[in-house]
Amino acid sequence: MKKSIKTNVVGFPRIGKARELKKAEEAYWNGKITGDELLSVARSIRLENWKLQANAGISLVPSNDFSLYDQVLDQTVAVGAIPERYHALRDNQLELYFAMAHGVQRDGNDIIAMEMTKWFDTNYHYIVPEFVKNQSFKLSDTKAADEYREAKAAGIETKPVVIGPVSFLLLGKEKESGFSRLDLIDRLLPVFIEQLKSLENAGAEWVQIDEPCLVLDLDEKAKSLYQKVYGEVRRQTGLKIVLTTYFGALRDNAALALSLPTDAIHIDFVRGAEDFISVLDIFPAGKILSLGIVDGRNIWKNDFEQSLKLIDAAVARLGADRVWVAASASFLHVPYDLDLERDEKRLPAEIKRWLAFARQKVDELVTLSVLAVDRTNACLQAAYQQNRADIAARKSSALIHNAKVAERTANTSESDYNRESAYTVRSQKQQARLNLPLFPTTTIGSFPQTTEVRSWRARFRKGELSAQEYNQLLKDETARAVRWQEEAGLDVLVHGEFERNDMVEYFGEQLDGFVFTQNGWVQSYGSRCVKPPIIFGDVSRPTPMTIDWITFAQSLTEKPMKGMLTGPVTILQWSFVRNDQPRSETTKQIALAIRDEVTDLERAGIKVIQIDEPAIREGLPLRKSDWADYLNWAVKAFRLASSGVSDETQIHTHMCYSEFNDIIEHIAQMDADVITIECSRSQMELLNVFGSFSYPNGIGPGVYDIHSARVPSVDEIVGLMRKAQTNIPAERLWVNPDCGLKTRGWAETKASIANMIAAARQLRNEKK
Repeated sequence: MKKSIKTNVVGFPRIGKARELKKAEEAYWNGKITGDELLSVARSIRLENWKLQANAGISLVPSNDFSLYDQVLDQTVAVGAIPERYHALRDNQLELYFAMAHGVQRDGNDIIAMEMTKWFDTNYHYIVPEFVKNQSFKLSDTKAADEYREAKAAGIETKPVVIGPVSFLLLGKEKESGFSRLDLIDRLLPVFIEQLKSLENAGAEWVQIDEPCLVLDLDEKAKSLYQKVYGEVRRQTGLKIVLTTYFGALRDNAALALSLPTDAIHIDFVRGAEDFISVLDIFPAGKILSLGIVDGRNIWKNDFEQSLKLIDAAVARLGADRVWVAASASFLHVPYDLDLERDEKRLPAEIKRWLAFARQKVDELVTLSVLAVDRTNACLQAAYQQNRADIAARKSSALIHNAKVAERTANTSESDYNRESAYTVRSQKQQARLNLPLFPTTTIGSFPQTTEVRSWRARFRKGELSAQEYNQLLKDETARAVRWQEEAGLDVLVHGEFERNDMVEYFGEQLDGFVFTQNGWVQSYGSRCVKPPIIFGDVSRPTPMTIDWITFAQSLTEKPMKGMLTGPVTILQWSFVRNDQPRSETTKQIALAIRDEVTDLERAGIKVIQIDEPAIREGLPLRKSDWADYLNWAVKAFRLASSGVSDETQIHTHMCYSEFNDIIEHIAQMDADVITIECSRSQMELLNVFGSFSYPNGIGPGVYDIHSARVPSVDEIVGLMRKAQTNIPAERLWVNPDCGLKTRGWAETKASIANMIAAARQLRNEKK
């Protein structure tokens, strides 16, 4: 048997290697399969994941890292924190669960979904727990214990994963005033301990308790709760606990985290590398360190030589029996298997050799665990030497650097970051040009990509449709969308984006410095999966990207047609980004490429241009002390992309599922003429900050939730817009959905937009 130290996987992709979960969920929602059939698919994915890791030699294989939608929603259901509006659905667990995730509108039920927001600084979205002052908790679901038993029955010992109670409360939101959600700990803790005891009774030895909020800025109240909670956990259970943090350094929380009475602690030393020496210096006797050194957030191959130096240092201090080699975070955030990539036109072999997906990262963990105790292992010497060769090849590759790009980024001037005039001047010129009514209506950009539209793309890629045939089908669909928008009465139109696969991938495919995958899917939320591009080198725009489609659509109507672009920060955030230069430098390169497209659109006669930046809040560092630097370069990147046009051209941007309170001044500094934001799930709560700050430019608060199939009523939309007017003057308000409509069906889209337009007309009449 090979000598090795233990290996720890924090979590594994849950969608299946061929997106089996997505397909099964959508079939279930559409009534094509039963709930039992959906659950059967879920079981098969879990079993395949467990076997893959166990057969590779992973010591601590996670269970309960699987979810039908979201792990925070799972814990919300498990502890019975189910909002009252869903109580009528309690008799059907699956219906209840999915109603909480995306709402329901059928069989007499019309219930809005819970809020959704970004999981720390990732592109994954979680369902936000809702808490009321008299919140009750009750162990209502045994999923964690059930999945542990399921793995055990298959002959695989696992380490169940649960979200810790302090992070669970911190990640939620108070839904009424007069209390702090942290005050609920005395009600939640007994239920959480009951959940742990159910795992203990099932036979679990180790349990992974995720407390990612330990990498955030914490007040004294939260810190004291950690001590209270883990003191009780230690007192009342006999489980071995691995306290798990990720996505950043512990910094000032290190002493607290290390002092908690747990058997092991997991630390992300990819994102939190600065902690390494200080943690070793104060590491408690007897505790195990799970060394998070294989990147769970990016797809670059691990540098074995550098990782072994860290392992050696940890082992020298603590001993091999007190060190685990681990993923930095859950592999949820990376694709399933690099071996599924066989198209060298999309992913050239030279670049593929620099990469590792979840399956390969499992192998990296095992290889490192053996090499850590036996450098001479003959079986792994070849792997070690190949790794060193691949790392060296990437560093020296001629594919990465472009001298012209470097020269251009170095030569930007202050004027490149500023519009000609202030918003007050621009807005008058734009209104004179566009002649829009009060409460102008628009959509965020995309329209439903039906099965038929997606089939055209698939047939084109397979060679079953010629480029001419494919483009004609897309033109016909675009024309239908334009005609419908005119008939419906929208004020500013969009072309529908039928030619686009994904809002980042579409642009990446036309920019130098990017490569792509066939099967590199990762979960964004629920059944929504994305295939992030890979930024491997310097970025530039060789040719225009959107001009033909936008000008074609504009030729079909006299109404203004928005040019639709994705912003530089979002392209960065939603890609797998090169890690050999600062992210700020890569963003600046992308911004210049988008600037070229913006100015070309203006020259082509497009009067309104939207540069989406839904990820700008997502990219905010987790610690406030790091915000200033990020916000400086992120805001400058947007301004660099958007400021090359005249006053008369109206620049929009869109942001979704983010809290803006802390960065409202910086959003204002972006100086977009109109910002559209998600507000419907929060019932316009997000607009409070826009009122108190006196946001100076135009705002389109999203008036209905596009992630739900329910159709909002006219009265509902009018009510939301009346709320909006308490914070924003009517003359600066737009009326729009909260996000793009790509994932919706046409019937609900048309009904929702009709109600939205009717609401806008009612609001105009109220102002006469």
